[in-house]
Amino acid sequence: MSEPLFDDLLGLACFARVVEHRSFTQAARVLGVSKSVVSARVARLESRVGEPLLIRTTRKLTVTDAGMGVYAHCARMLQEAGAATRGATDAGRGSLRINAPVSFAQMYLAAPMARFLAAHPDTHVELVLSDRLVDLVEERVDVALRITRLRDSNLVARKLATTSLHVCAAPAYLKRRGTPERPEDLLHHDCLRYTHLRAEDEWRFYGPRGRIRVPVSGSLSTGNGTMLREAVAQGIGLGMLPRFMVDEDLRSGRLVTVLDDFAPRPVGIHAIHASGRTPAPRLRALLDVLAAEFRSARWG
Repeated sequence: MSEPLFDDLLGLACFARVVEHRSFTQAARVLGVSKSVVSARVARLESRVGEPLLIRTTRKLTVTDAGMGVYAHCARMLQEAGAATRGATDAGRGSLRINAPVSFAQMYLAAPMARFLAAHPDTHVELVLSDRLVDLVEERVDVALRITRLRDSNLVARKLATTSLHVCAAPAYLKRRGTPERPEDLLHHDCLRYTHLRAEDEWRFYGPRGRIRVPVSGSLSTGNGTMLREAVAQGIGLGMLPRFMVDEDLRSGRLVTVLDDFAPRPVGIHAIHASGRTPAPRLRALLDVLAAEFRSARWG
């Protein structure tokens, strides 16, 4: 291999890891080289390209438009090189590492996983259940299911379903504290919060006047959806919960909804993977099974 080509490949590898980890130090650790080597190789790559690929400040590292274009190509190159090294010639064989929220996985993933594994007996699926937002690259996650409004441009998503959000309460709580008629009434109520939301101390509604933001507080917050639903059902306070989690409770009357005229916007149930990584055929097959499963669900 000629030296210029080797330099280009090493520079591309260093640059890709810096973009993925947003850190020269972490990229060096992953590659097993010094930080100075990574910095020098990226600088040499920028010199070859003829324009900056990264903007560095003391507090932040940002990828330029040119850098995103270069990253898209080198990420694919590195992925293909890794597949060649592993000898991954049979796309139906291998393992998948899937991250999903705890409550959603417990309620809805077992059945579609059984169908997928019956059709792909040579595939091993590792389900990593966590309500926190995992780093896909750092934790070697092939795909993550996230129930949110996606904002990160470094993620590629496939929407599998949509679920509405509702402010729910136990009938006993409403009898004791009264029923809120407007979002502003929540200022006088015990609002239980889900700690993994970006703005856990603020609930957002949409009504005739447009978007309404209300600061909320309460005696309990938790990072687990099932615990939040059960706390609401026990009458501790109000909670904003997705339809897929409370559907049976609403039918039975164990929970009721309030502020229906000011419903929050629905959120998507997405399957996401890092940009520049083309999903393997077996992963696409799994997502097809999940999409078919959730398509018939009425969570709107």
